[in-house]
Amino acid sequence: AMGAVGCCGLQLYNFGQTVSIPYFDENWRPTSFYPKIKYNRQGGMHTLCLLDIKVKEPDFEAMKRGKIVYLPPRFMSVSESSEQLIEAEDVRKGGAYIPDKTLCVGLARLGQHDQCIMAGTLGEIKKEEFCA
Repeated sequence: AMGAVGCCGLQLYNFGQTVSIPYFDENWRPTSFYPKIKYNRQGGMHTLCLLDIKVKEPDFEAMKRGKIVYLPPRFMSVSESSEQLIEAEDVRKGGAYIPDKTLCVGLARLGQHDQCIMAGTLGEIKKEEFCA
């Protein structure tokens, strides 16, 4: 993943620790990625955020009925991750980033004919239908 990110123009040696952004749900909203982003930013480094995917996720309602069924695959969008990053800042209030000022680069489908790269603040990227 790190090598592919070089296509956006950011210098690879300026990246700090990589983090994963998991899907939030109504009962589970982890912000364990937040301290690493803050640490990287304090050191003047970029953070590569890997976005969650859900593949072969069981359908628990179907399992209750005795059927083994899997939900369709889901791939977190850059917009969804931006919303969750903003929520993490609202919860933690640690100043790791300022949603309407901190510049971010979103990358989607790298290496594909329809790859997409976009820069903006978290607030701007959240509002975009990112490379849909």
